[in-house]
Amino acid sequence: MLALALSASLHAQEAPPATASEWGGVGLLQTPTARMAADGDIAFTASHNSPYSRYNLTMQPFPWLEGAFRYINVSNIRYGSTDISGDQNYKDKSIDFKVRLWQETRWTPDLAFGVRDLGGTGFFSSEYLVASKNFGPVDASIGLATGYIGNRGDFSNPLGAIDDRFKDRRPIAGSNINDAGKFGASNMFKGPVGIFGGITYQTPWDALLLKVEYDGNDYKREPRRNNLNQSTPINVGLVYIPNRNIELAAAWERGDAAMFSLTFRGNPGRAASSAKPFDPAPVKLKQRAPVEADALQQSAVGTAQAQGTEVDWESVARQLRQNAGLRIEQISRRGSELYIDGYQANYYHTAKGMGRAARILGNDVSGEYDWYTFRTTRLGMPIIDTSMKRDTFEAYLDGRATEDDLRRSTEVSVPADVEREVLYTQAKKPWGGGYSIGYRQNLGGPDGFILYQVAANFSGSVFFRPNVWLTGTVSADIINNYDKFRFDAPSNLPRVRTDLRQYSTTSDVMMPNLQFNVARRLGRDIYGMAYAGYLEWMYAGVGGELLYSPMGESWAVGGNLNYVRQRDYDQHFGLRDYSITTGHATLYYTFDAKERVVGSLSAGRYLAGDYGATINLARVFDNGMTMGAYATKTNVSAAEFGEGSFDKGIYFSIPLDTVLPRSTRSQATINWAPLIRDGGAMLNRKYPLYNLTGERDERFFYDNIKSAAD
Repeated sequence: MLALALSASLHAQEAPPATASEWGGVGLLQTPTARMAADGDIAFTASHNSPYSRYNLTMQPFPWLEGAFRYINVSNIRYGSTDISGDQNYKDKSIDFKVRLWQETRWTPDLAFGVRDLGGTGFFSSEYLVASKNFGPVDASIGLATGYIGNRGDFSNPLGAIDDRFKDRRPIAGSNINDAGKFGASNMFKGPVGIFGGITYQTPWDALLLKVEYDGNDYKREPRRNNLNQSTPINVGLVYIPNRNIELAAAWERGDAAMFSLTFRGNPGRAASSAKPFDPAPVKLKQRAPVEADALQQSAVGTAQAQGTEVDWESVARQLRQNAGLRIEQISRRGSELYIDGYQANYYHTAKGMGRAARILGNDVSGEYDWYTFRTTRLGMPIIDTSMKRDTFEAYLDGRATEDDLRRSTEVSVPADVEREVLYTQAKKPWGGGYSIGYRQNLGGPDGFILYQVAANFSGSVFFRPNVWLTGTVSADIINNYDKFRFDAPSNLPRVRTDLRQYSTTSDVMMPNLQFNVARRLGRDIYGMAYAGYLEWMYAGVGGELLYSPMGESWAVGGNLNYVRQRDYDQHFGLRDYSITTGHATLYYTFDAKERVVGSLSAGRYLAGDYGATINLARVFDNGMTMGAYATKTNVSAAEFGEGSFDKGIYFSIPLDTVLPRSTRSQATINWAPLIRDGGAMLNRKYPLYNLTGERDERFFYDNIKSAAD
């Protein structure tokens, strides 16, 4: 087949695109290749090959790293006890990753290392090394694997020459759902090694690919002793790609089984903002008279007007709100520098709002102002000053200055306490609120694959001072299928999270949050907050947080301490007996690399009284798209923790600005944790200071400064 494909190279010269395997990651059919999707890519793949149906979500946070998680439905095995699960099929969940070790050159292939089913049940666990090389329209791959992908065992493990423990791999039978989570690193790289590989051929029809694969698994050691027949290790399939967002695949596998898959693919990490037909058009900047003539005119109309009293500042503030998205608190001046205090409410990139604001100011204020400084203030706390040289920005708009000129004429600095003449103060609105629709779900449990709830939420706040306020949320159930919710996960620890069923089903009207807050900037780079009340849907109490975030540095440190008590299941005003003092010290770090990576390491005491640490790493793209993963390990043993062994999860967050027809700062965040357990559980605080002060990240501003022209 490889020879035939090579001989057909005259019919299609381009290399075939990277496409999904039925396991979600880029690959052939059953097996992976060393290829990667473009960074920022997210794909959902649903595949069926009896008795397995796989539902995979794959993310590409870096050009060299692929991550995936999945649910597998096994149609010929029941989940568990029929009084809980009914006739629901068995479900398995797992996390994968693949890392590129070497990038293809003219003479060398792409080389990648990967792990399948990491930290899950281990039923499908495997470790592999795979190489891929392109030959015109053919992409060829060959790899070696231990575990599931290499179950055929073509030769003994060479690591056995170092230690006999590598010669054999411990079988994982898994007779019931509580056996899950016991697999760990102790089984990795062990057992015989299987060979796998194949080709992807780009046919003369651009939308069609041919895949031919040699499977490294013989299906004689399937999980739960669910062994399958295999008459041949050769799998053959076709992939139809009608557009860049859809892949349809059909294959004949094991010599007697059909496989079908559907992949939806997109790249939100590289997506530009969508068209905004519902946004107001930016104000057109009027031609300004030369500064000298303008100054003479100022002196002619008198000193009072030279001080800016002729400007209708209330009208300016209204335009800044409606067109530039700025919630104005105060407008002031210091010499020739005009200060705008407030915060950006509409535009995801603050540079875009600044550019719109500079147009409005350029039309309405006199030429005596040569700098605009926008001071971001949130909850009464000054966060950052961003200053823009007026003449350079106006030159940038009409093409007389470059983007580099604009960067050099823009300054980001710590808010300074300087004497300013107040020109306008916005009338205070002491309260605010709004409605929203809430959605909550639990996936992959024994009660049902999806348990969901849709609720109507009303959230409101009352401000006694800009930095002192009361906030709360009332939630009313609209629809759910929680009548199926009957399973309480076993626990060897205080039930700090596994009472999920009771909190979800006891009441139709709930109060997830009601708390009193005080926030303050305590020093040049120090912020603090204290809070008390019903802090989240499961806990009430009191607490506080401090954050030291030095301007211009890639790191910050913070700490929080809380005394909390468990709430009644109905989430009204009652409390239960369990109480705990919990808190963490956290180091935040932004890695200075081409790809912006934000990490945090938290250490402290968790809700169940266990001590440990949580590491969180995320890739943040220029448009704000975020892909990340976290893991928590505490002094609770794997046996005490239960299924899952330790807490971990994957998440991604998409700025809705990239998809909606109106500008917004909102984001849609999807967080997936394989299991909810009591070990490593943190308090969910409503106002983390690191998030509130996120606009001090000057790199994100400069990476998107070109949006000032939008």
